[in-house]
Order: sequence, then C-alpha cells, then structure tokens
Amino acid sequence: MPRLSEVIAALDALWPPERAEQWDAVGTVCGDPDADVGRVLFAVDPVQEIADEAIALGADLVVTHHPLYLRGTTTVAASHFKGRVVHTLIKHDIALHVAHTNADTADPGVSDALAGALDLRVTGPLVAENNLGRICELDQPETLGDFAARAAKRLPATAQGIRVAGDPEMTVRRVAVSGGSGDSLFDAVRAAGVDAFLTADLRHHPVSEATQHSPLGLVDAAHWATEWPWCEQAAAQLDEISDRHGWDLRVHVSKTVTDPWSAHHHSPGAPN
Repeated sequence: MPRLSEVIAALDALWPPERAEQWDAVGTVCGDPDADVGRVLFAVDPVQEIADEAIALGADLVVTHHPLYLRGTTTVAASHFKGRVVHTLIKHDIALHVAHTNADTADPGVSDALAGALDLRVTGPLVAENNLGRICELDQPETLGDFAARAAKRLPATAQGIRVAGDPEMTVRRVAVSGGSGDSLFDAVRAAGVDAFLTADLRHHPVSEATQHSPLGLVDAAHWATEWPWCEQAAAQLDEISDRHGWDLRVHVSKTVTDPWSAHHHSPGAPN
C-alpha cells in the first residue's frame, strides 16, 4: 500500500502544479504524507456531500478538480462550511488534493475528457500557448441541434440541461470544446474557424457579440457537467499508475451531482 506522499507525487506528475494559473490554489489541502492510501475518490467539488461520501466509502484520499480555498482563508473553523469539510476529512484521516487549472492544461486534460465523452476526435489545442481547450472533428456532419442533443445525452444530467445559441439547422463539422467557463475564449474560437463551441457558464453579452460576429453555434452546458468526465479520465490514469507500481489502489469516481442548480422550469411558449 503506498503512502500519501507517493500517490501525490504520481498525481503531480500527471498535473504539474507549476502549470496552474497564478491565481489558482492547487495541491494538497490536508493529509499526512506518511499515511497509507488504499482507496481514492475523485470528484469535481470539495463539498460536504463528497466528504460524507468519502467516509461512507472508506476512502483515504479525495481528489477534486475545484479548489476548497481558492481565495485563501485565515481560518478553518468548523463554524464555516469550508472549515467543516476540513474538520470532517481530518477526523476520518482522509486527505484532500486539488488539480484545477493544471488539469485543464494537461495532456490529456479536462477538455480531452469532455471531447471523449462526446465521441469527438481531437485534432489539437484551442489555445496552443497554454494547451487550453481542444479543437475536434465529428465523424459525420450533423446539425447544431443534433450536436446539442448529443451533448445532452452524453454528459451527466443537470437541472440546466443544454442551451443553444445559433441556427439549430446549421451544419456542424468542426467544434471547439472547453471544460468549465469558456466565454473568455471566443477570440481563439473564431480564429480556429470552427462551426460550434461547447463549453459552460456562457454570459449574455459575450454570446450576443459572438453570434452577431459570425454564424457560430454555441452549446452551453452546466459547468459541473463539462468537468465531471475528467474524474473518470483521472481515475483511469491513477489506476494505470497503481497497476504499474503494484499499489493495488481502489479508485472510485463520485456520481453525486454537486451542480448547485437544483431545478429548471421551461417558460411557456419558449423555444424547445
């Protein structure tokens, strides 16, 4: 059975912390480097539901994509919900490790997992300078409406579902994808000359400007849904490392939906 320090070293080799953005907070949040690790749980969000799931599973390590303390803190008191997560994990000898923007720009990274979930063929990065996002091709052309339906079927179900901007009958052959918030990438998307862009957290003004600029199809999924496929990819990578080293780790992926939106009501008369 490996020590936590050995597992963390393997994870850092997959997603080097120095590749994280300067504003990011990646790495180990809590955990004893000398503790044994036999079971690992991957999840998107380090929230209480995931901590409770880790306890029920008997996990020794939780690996999340999103940081617990992105903007820093001066306290881990359990009177605050983030402090309560830390207390819960430490009381049960569970470590927490974060791979965020260093996993976004990895190869394979978050956007590779998103492309894989939709059976898209990756042809290169969307932003070559930092390996962010992916440009992909479909095996066969399809309409924007069908491509959005593909995303709705292949990605985890959320209250938001899938939103579409653009002519649903337009033909889609090449697409860009980026897990998580992607409306800062519109310049790169236009430069790539793709037919559609799949991402999350798209805002009104950037979308309005993007669709007015050119006939670009936009497919907006829930942030959590676009990043959850990375958990399965990351778990498979750790499984492979475990087999290579003879660690016999038991690696799990949480299916708990931690997307914060809980319901959706379709407006009468609105487009389907």
